[in-house]
Amino acid sequence: MKKRRYPAALLACTLLLGLCACGNQTSANADKSTDFAIREAAYPQMIPYPQEEDFYKDGTFDDTGYSEAYDSWWNNQRTRQKHLDGYANGLDEFFPASIRTFLSGTGAENRVYSPLNVYMALAMLAELTDGTSRAQILDCLEAEDITALRQQATALWDANYCDDGHLTSILASSLWLNQDIPFVQETMERLAKVYYASSFQGPMGEASFNKALQTWINQQTGGLLEEQAAGLEMDPNTVLALATTVYFQGRWYNEFSPSATAPGVFHAQSGDLDCDFMHKSDFSALFTGSHFSAIDQSIDSSGAMWLILPEEGSSPDALLQDEELYRFLNAGYDWEQREPFRINLSLPKFDVSSALDLNDGLKALGVTNVFDDTLADFSPTTTEVPLFLSKAEHAARVTIDEEGCTAAAYTVMTADATGALMEEQEIDFILDRPFLFAITSQDGLPLFVGVVNQPTA
Repeated sequence: MKKRRYPAALLACTLLLGLCACGNQTSANADKSTDFAIREAAYPQMIPYPQEEDFYKDGTFDDTGYSEAYDSWWNNQRTRQKHLDGYANGLDEFFPASIRTFLSGTGAENRVYSPLNVYMALAMLAELTDGTSRAQILDCLEAEDITALRQQATALWDANYCDDGHLTSILASSLWLNQDIPFVQETMERLAKVYYASSFQGPMGEASFNKALQTWINQQTGGLLEEQAAGLEMDPNTVLALATTVYFQGRWYNEFSPSATAPGVFHAQSGDLDCDFMHKSDFSALFTGSHFSAIDQSIDSSGAMWLILPEEGSSPDALLQDEELYRFLNAGYDWEQREPFRINLSLPKFDVSSALDLNDGLKALGVTNVFDDTLADFSPTTTEVPLFLSKAEHAARVTIDEEGCTAAAYTVMTADATGALMEEQEIDFILDRPFLFAITSQDGLPLFVGVVNQPTA
């Protein structure tokens, strides 16, 4: 039986990075981290997905009320979909280049990276800079000018933010400002309007302000990156920090049965590991390239997680250098090299995370001036002191189980002062050695990409 697909209007609600959320997330923003708030972003509201349990009264189901609520939610989704066509145009170079840059060279380690999270952080950084500093960021992000970048960022947020009670795809961004430095208000207002960035101002270098940043990160990412966030600090020389986050939680369209989960052996580069494997059989498609094979796992009301297995004798790191991999990620379900099979999937439960220093990678991508205290131009931010980018940190985590997947990422950048069906066939697809995965939107944008060298769940 063919796998059912949701209408495009419903599937438009997928993941992204970068801006603050509404609904439940707004209440979270009103917590301790807002002791230093000077500007709270106003977020668009979404029609909530109706929960069936809310329409039972005295043992009777209110079918009319549920139908009306569902229609209201569905019409809201269709309205949001109308202006999304083509929103990802022009992003087909940054994603492959940055994925290769930040995921290569993992050795025996796990690594996770959110291309959209870093994209949005860089877009905000472009707003804070000017001259050659800005031009390098625009080139890296394939934007013709700052106006085009703003339009792209807005479209990405509109297409990917979803917090309707059915799919959780929370985006947030913020600015952390030194209370002793005056900032250009026009820039701060633009970041709030275009990027939904809230602003916080306080004493740089003090524990209370660092704790506020860490608390905000944890609120926006469901505590999934609490260990990594604990190390985030701003020092007395920091003039400004920008933070972007993404939190995603979705259920598999076809869940795994817990009763089918069984111990197995994963053949890691460092040696065999015992771990739990989830199992199920579905009639689906096997996608193949010259040096890999892949299948998808649909996420309810969202895109998919792609499971990409390098050819025998190869490795994820070698595959990351293969241009065909990125053509496949861009094509998704339109990939021509596909064949229907009944696929007996064995997938290890995994919980992978990593923390990355983005400095060298961004320089390799052409963003160099902002790191140079003699060349960086942060004049749209403040005219009081010269600034340069001192740190660019990224952390991400993806965990899967029988029900679905949960993922989170943050990027923090700090600026310091200078000083027709074929006949059914059957195969086994066993992920018992290092492999890649990619969580994509329905349009095929890579939201999270990772290397599983050692499943740790």
